[in-house]
Amino acid sequence: MAKHLSVGDKAPEFEATLTDGTVVTLAEMLQESGVILYFYPKDSTPGCTTQACDFRDNFGVVKASGWRVIGISKDSAKSHQKFIGKHQLPFDLIVDEERELNELYGTWAEKKLYGRTFLGSLRSTFAVSQDGNLAWAKYNVKATGHVERLMRDLGIE
Repeated sequence: MAKHLSVGDKAPEFEATLTDGTVVTLAEMLQESGVILYFYPKDSTPGCTTQACDFRDNFGVVKASGWRVIGISKDSAKSHQKFIGKHQLPFDLIVDEERELNELYGTWAEKKLYGRTFLGSLRSTFAVSQDGNLAWAKYNVKATGHVERLMRDLGIE
């Protein structure tokens, strides 16, 4: 597992595929705005839906403040398309079926649920400033309330 990233660290560069098949790199996206990457375990589960809708509901003000929001999970493009459609998500989702981004950002780790231990994606969020450095980095965030905290910490109003 990769080490945990901290505020001030250089964000790991990547190339990834969005739900619509477009291939993007972090460097390309940073030419236009800062990028908020949020990692979540699974499309259409209660916590992940709450988190996605929280980003959706605050999307206008976040975008107006110079940030692009992108969700990342290991779900397929088809699953992402259903998730986007069902909840009218105005931002892109990255298909990370091979868990490359999860590994790169240190979000693929051992988890426990009902006494069972397994590997999975830690709900984590990173704000990458246009200079490529992390302005915000949190692992194991709660589905509820963390978007509000992120916005407050980044001075987004």
